[in-house]
Parts: sequence; structure tokens; C-alpha cells
Amino acid sequence: MAKKITLTAEDGHKLDGWRADPTGPEGAAKGGVVILQAIYGLTDHLGDVCDMYAARGYSAIAPALYDRTGKNQVFRYDDSGRDSGYTLRETLAEETVKLDVAACVAALKPNGKVAVSGFCTGGSWAWVMAAGLKGLDAAVIFYGSDLYELRNLNPQIPTLLHYGDSDHIVPLPHVTEIHDLHPDLPLQIYPGQGHAFFNPEQNPDSADSAALAFERTIEFLDSQFS
Repeated sequence: MAKKITLTAEDGHKLDGWRADPTGPEGAAKGGVVILQAIYGLTDHLGDVCDMYAARGYSAIAPALYDRTGKNQVFRYDDSGRDSGYTLRETLAEETVKLDVAACVAALKPNGKVAVSGFCTGGSWAWVMAAGLKGLDAAVIFYGSDLYELRNLNPQIPTLLHYGDSDHIVPLPHVTEIHDLHPDLPLQIYPGQGHAFFNPEQNPDSADSAALAFERTIEFLDSQFS
């Protein structure tokens, strides 16, 4: 089961996070994954996602990116929570997000290669990290909310994209344009799925697409880390 940990960034900032590791012999992990939060903060769902990766042989850490503004900033999946999340996401700065992600990478590097992934806003930050943070080996973007605005960034590592074809935040024509600019990046489209289809707490009817997206993610990471 995922457990809460404390990480220390290079500038001395301490942040919370979820961490899960594979069970088995020492050094059994195939690699590591840093998982970046959506606008709702470090929810219990992210601990569950860490557990999912650990069950497939990957150590995983999900950092609390809002900790620089205030501890325990987690919001419910309702209009009020969404609005609070949107407000806090505006406090995130690229320089300090990189420091916090780098702290996760350093913690996972003893297990081998490290990927970055993220959902919604976290997917956007994973895209930014893929373009500009050293030490990463792959990226997996789940419906990154700002990728259209960030489409001219160039990931420097293998990057997999997941989007629903009915995403109201990143409509399919925008997804197509992003891919047209980056045709070498694998893109998976999920019919009938909107935003946040991976999260059963938000979209309980999307379990099949979420499971398929996760299997494709593991296949992608296994191919990159083998």
C-alpha cells in the first residue's frame, strides 16, 4: 500500500508525497514513475495510482505540488473544489515545480530509469518536464489540460499521450493539431471518453478505457526501460 513520505527539494523545501514500491527482492523494481497531480491536489486516488504501478513492478512517487503554498491542499471533485484548484494551480512556477519533481527523480533513481506522468494540470507539467528537466527517461501524459498552449515545446524523451475524443477541455481538433506538430509521439484516443476518464472517483463509467490506458502505459514503459 502507498504510504505518505516527505521529500526535500534542492532549495530545502520539504513536501509530502505518496510512495509505493514493488514487493519482492531488493532491487526488483523495473524503474520509477513520478506522478503529477490534477488540480484537486494530492488526493487518495494518486496513492491508488502509485499502488497500481507498484503492482506492475515500478516504484512510484506522487508529490504534493501545492505544498509550497500550504500543506494538505486537497479538494473535492465539485465546483468549489475545481475553483479552489484552479486558483492554486496559478501559484505553481516552473522553476519550483522542476525542483520538486527533481527531488522525486533523485529518490527513484536507485531503481533505474525514471518516467514522469500526470493527469490534467499534472499532465501539462509532465509535458514541461519532458521538455526541460534532466534525468528523466520517458513521459506519459493523461489528458494534459494545457498542451495546446504548450504545443511548441519539444519533449526530449519518449512521450506517450492519452486523450478522450470527447474531452471538453482539450477538444479533439486541438489534440490532432498537437500530434501534427509531434507526429513521432504515440497518441492514444479513447472513443466516447471525456476529461479525467482515468479517475474512477470522477468518472466511474470509464473503467474499461482507464484499464486499457494503463495497460498501454505499462507496455510503453516496459519497452523504454527494458
